[in-house]
Amino acid sequence: MSDAVTVLVVDDQSIVRAGLRTMLDAEPDITVVGEAQNGREAIAEAARHRPDLVLMDVRMPELDGVQATRAILDAGTAGAVLIITTFDDEEYLLGSVRAGASGFLLKDAGPDLLAAAVRAATRGDSLIDPAMTRALLQHRLSTAAGPGSAGTSDEPGDALGAVIASLSGREREVLAALARGLSNAEIAAELFVSDATVKTHISNVLLKTGARSRVQAAVFAYESGFVRPGWLGGE
Repeated sequence: MSDAVTVLVVDDQSIVRAGLRTMLDAEPDITVVGEAQNGREAIAEAARHRPDLVLMDVRMPELDGVQATRAILDAGTAGAVLIITTFDDEEYLLGSVRAGASGFLLKDAGPDLLAAAVRAATRGDSLIDPAMTRALLQHRLSTAAGPGSAGTSDEPGDALGAVIASLSGREREVLAALARGLSNAEIAAELFVSDATVKTHISNVLLKTGARSRVQAAVFAYESGFVRPGWLGGE
């Protein structure tokens, strides 16, 4: 169909690429337009096909998914990048989010969740398991040493604190909701506002924090100290 979401599948294992392609091509509104087996190929194929979304692995030879994500988004050759990973890809995963990836999905996700995540990312939303987000960020940031870690500091640095201070009260509520992994619809319901209003607030949050995606904004919330490890509690 002409208005189908176009996807570039990137993974260094051919059997994984084939499986992902099969699942996505089975959806009537999603079309896989190309494949790549490493980051360099991903950059070239994204420039060639200009897909709506790149489904990106992170651990690959020649050029990893973090560098490829940054290059593709900097070049504007794809609408979004969705990381598909295993739970032990922690460093790669956070690096990809900081590079501007729209979200992440575990490789054992089923076809329904995969398709939903692709659709969400292409409309500027995200489909990320909040428990996975929380576990990853809390573990990473509570053990990280050095500047930017929110795990051992009660107050954010001056620059990060100034960014937080620039947010309106409602924008802070939205940032906190993003850190919890809520969708636009969930944020709208929680704050009793329209979806359009949520999108406006998210755009303002991204602009003020310098984040390229809602997931990157969630990382900022943790690293700035606005949201602290443990703040969201357990399941």
